[in-house]
Amino acid sequence: MRHRNTKATLNKPADQRRAMVRNLVTSLFLYGKVQTTDARAKALVSEAEKLITRARRQPEAFNSIRAFDQVLYIEESSRNAMKYIQETKKTSGFTRSTKIKNRAGDSALIVQVELITE
Repeated sequence: MRHRNTKATLNKPADQRRAMVRNLVTSLFLYGKVQTTDARAKALVSEAEKLITRARRQPEAFNSIRAFDQVLYIEESSRNAMKYIQETKKTSGFTRSTKIKNRAGDSALIVQVELITE
């Protein structure tokens, strides 16, 4: 039963949804920002925040790298994520979502998700 389970399904099977969110998180750490729909952005922000928090709580950098490698597809994005964690002094609120426009085809809200740097 799905009682009180609020994870967005995004109209995809679980394996495709996991792969899509992993791709979005990889792109976020690779490029620093991503433009996507509002529902996908919410799933992306949730996953990215959890990943950063989990990596920050690791006492050794080696374990943080392992945590990133479990989720991110590209090694360069793992390095960028580690660099971001070392540079930031924030304890929460690592991402910013900005509404951009409505897509022409289906009028879906397009949101830009970016990593916050001081």
